[in-house]
Amino acid sequence: MNVRYLLKRTKIDDRSKDYIEKRLKSLEKLLKNILQIEIEIDLDKKGKFRVEVIIKTPYEIYQSEETSESVEASIDIVEGELRKQIIRGKGKIETLKKRGRNSLKKKIVLDKNARF
Repeated sequence: MNVRYLLKRTKIDDRSKDYIEKRLKSLEKLLKNILQIEIEIDLDKKGKFRVEVIIKTPYEIYQSEETSESVEASIDIVEGELRKQIIRGKGKIETLKKRGRNSLKKKIVLDKNARF
């Protein structure tokens, strides 16, 4: 998993990095070929963390962003949103394949003399 961190006005410790990678590893099971994961963590003036995660695959780009009091809470919410996006995208692909199969079945005409 190729992970790139972009930290603005903050630093995170190894425990937080391990937690982030653990949460995003579950998404790797859904997507077979992840090219790169970009994680941007920013601390705003109010003391809240803004976490943005971008997952790049050969065909799609999945992106989610969340602002909350801690990095871990933001990552939890972002991971859930990315999971929904991935599942929705896979559902669209399956629907298109099914519609294509049905369309081909309608166009195929069998000869009345054909034996099966």
